[in-house]
Amino acid sequence: MPSMPSMSVFAVTQAAVVLFAGAAWAQSTPAPASVSIDPTSAVAPLSPIAVGVNTAVWDTNLLDAPLPGLLSEAGVRAVRYPGGSTANVYHWQSNTTEAGQSYASPSNTFDAFMGVVAAAGARAIVTVNYGSGTPEEAAGWVQYANRGGPHYAGPVPTYPGGNQHGNRYGVQYWEIGNEIYGNGTYYAAWEYDVNGLGPSVYADNVLLYASAMKGADPDIKVGAVLTAPGNWPDGQIGQNSSAPWNTTVLSTACSAIDFVVLHWYPETPGAESDPGLLAAPEAGENDGVNFTPSIPSMVASVRAELEQYCGAHAADVEILVTEMNSVSYNVGKQTTSLISALFLADSVPTWLESGVTNVDWWDLHEGPGCTGNDDASLYGDYAFGDHGMLSNGDTCGATAEPPADTPFPPYFGLDVLGRVVGHGGTLVQATSSASFVSAHAVEQSDGLSVLLVNKDPSAAYAVSLSVAGTGSCEHPAQVWSYGEGSAAVTQSVVRPLGGTLTVNVAPYSITAIDVR
Repeated sequence: MPSMPSMSVFAVTQAAVVLFAGAAWAQSTPAPASVSIDPTSAVAPLSPIAVGVNTAVWDTNLLDAPLPGLLSEAGVRAVRYPGGSTANVYHWQSNTTEAGQSYASPSNTFDAFMGVVAAAGARAIVTVNYGSGTPEEAAGWVQYANRGGPHYAGPVPTYPGGNQHGNRYGVQYWEIGNEIYGNGTYYAAWEYDVNGLGPSVYADNVLLYASAMKGADPDIKVGAVLTAPGNWPDGQIGQNSSAPWNTTVLSTACSAIDFVVLHWYPETPGAESDPGLLAAPEAGENDGVNFTPSIPSMVASVRAELEQYCGAHAADVEILVTEMNSVSYNVGKQTTSLISALFLADSVPTWLESGVTNVDWWDLHEGPGCTGNDDASLYGDYAFGDHGMLSNGDTCGATAEPPADTPFPPYFGLDVLGRVVGHGGTLVQATSSASFVSAHAVEQSDGLSVLLVNKDPSAAYAVSLSVAGTGSCEHPAQVWSYGEGSAAVTQSVVRPLGGTLTVNVAPYSITAIDVR
């Protein structure tokens, strides 16, 4: 973990020196800022699977005893399986992969995974094998997961520990393949796929998969892979694609699906920019190397495509972001830094405010990357990168990760975020007067929760909260915080002065406030 382990203390704004993360940062007066919240102005409801994380059959720490508690503590409500590109080579019934393709731990069976999900109080999102599977194999997985009982006559696992009578797990969301546009259609091939190239091939097969899977359980939701607007290979045409991917898939298969899937990795490996990444959720990024529209812009573009190609069904089609991180490969120090935590904490609610159903961080455990960008311009103390929000304890050259299941900063970012969005409710309008301080708010049945993300590397802000229709504030507020030098999320109490609740937020920090 980073050096300087200690405890955070948030005080009311009148203090001239504020103790944060055990280190004193002095400033004559924190910059004044205000956040206005209107609980009557609903932005978007939070779904039961709003905040999630990816795991994989190759994750040898998936069954670690602390894991369900760590997931629950961070407000994780969805866990995606069996693991990105591995989904396209994974055969659920035998818990094996195609020869020479990826790896499935013998312990990480579907039933074992569902045990972790249940213990964490979460729900499963499953990606079926499109690359080397069949519609019948996918339908069998649905049947085994959801349609079990005393007279079950469907497929049963050949791995130890399977249930001969099937199960009634109630898995609702099922993706058809992972990033199928990466099968060589646009000349880059990172996905295993024996079906053939082009969006037309995928779209035709989506119809077959959806029919077979819903034949096994008509109550499930089936999703198709789209490209994220403005992110390669969105909009591309070529030898295998006479029209853009999204156009072809939606115009052919929209009637058969219930949701669409986006993945978002805004940074180009080797060209990471901390300021660019932190600005990307609300403003997008275009610095000549990194290119992405803002999150609201991407969601608006997908909605426009749905309306154009799906007709009256468009309003019923959900959007799930089942993978998100800063870079998709060759991870560097940015992924294990506080910057990644700030990015996560700001991006996830921005997606949810824009109307998506679910956002899943990639991923839970992965292991260190030794060859990524460690440029001195990037924030961070670790000499390695790791997509995982928890360490797996491996070594990177001469550098060893912390012991397995030690949280990296993104986990703590998710933990603070979970205090606000992890318990349901409705996202409501929140407006910040400070350009570097992002504000998000959730109205729940028993009160209001507010998230503040200070993306300013040097300035603290004294943020006064104003809640429409409530008048003065008289009650103390619970505050959870994580930032520079923090070893964990810490809790404190802020008391209002003169009917106004003001919270000091340190540079590069994430703050959750529970206003009851």
